[in-house]
Amino acid sequence: MAEHAYQHDAVADATPDDQYLETPPGAGYEHTDASVGPMVKFAIWLVISAVVVHVGLALMYALLIRESTESAAAQRFPLAVAPRLPPAPTLQQFPRTEMYEFRVKEEAELHSYGWVDENAGTVHIPIQDAMRLVLERGLPSRQQDESHAAEPVGMMPSDASSGRVLERRRQ
Repeated sequence: MAEHAYQHDAVADATPDDQYLETPPGAGYEHTDASVGPMVKFAIWLVISAVVVHVGLALMYALLIRESTESAAAQRFPLAVAPRLPPAPTLQQFPRTEMYEFRVKEEAELHSYGWVDENAGTVHIPIQDAMRLVLERGLPSRQQDESHAAEPVGMMPSDASSGRVLERRRQ
């Protein structure tokens, strides 16, 4: 009975961490730890497989590059001769340059003499000379027909006719 009382007192004085202070015999090695041999074998096989995969990929890329250069030399599709352009009108590649060249050409024509149609004898003259000639000679005009010289009484042009057709005025 005394023995039982002693155990009771020891249990009463024990803390939760006391069980970790004493190590039972054989507790220095954990039997569930991973063994080193299979891990080394796995690492070796992993390196070997990575090398095989990379060498295989390098050979495949070399084969694909060689095949693409050979196929470029011998065209597979005979109808694919040149890239087809879209139908006209196409976009301007350099609109500022084209507009500048157009204006330079127009200015040269406005301030120079030249042939418009050599067979018909039509020429163009500088704009300043043309304006001076128009002031000297006047603008050409149509001759009035005698039939349109005097409008009949009671007739006036309608709004939609632009003066070409006369209507009888309502009185």
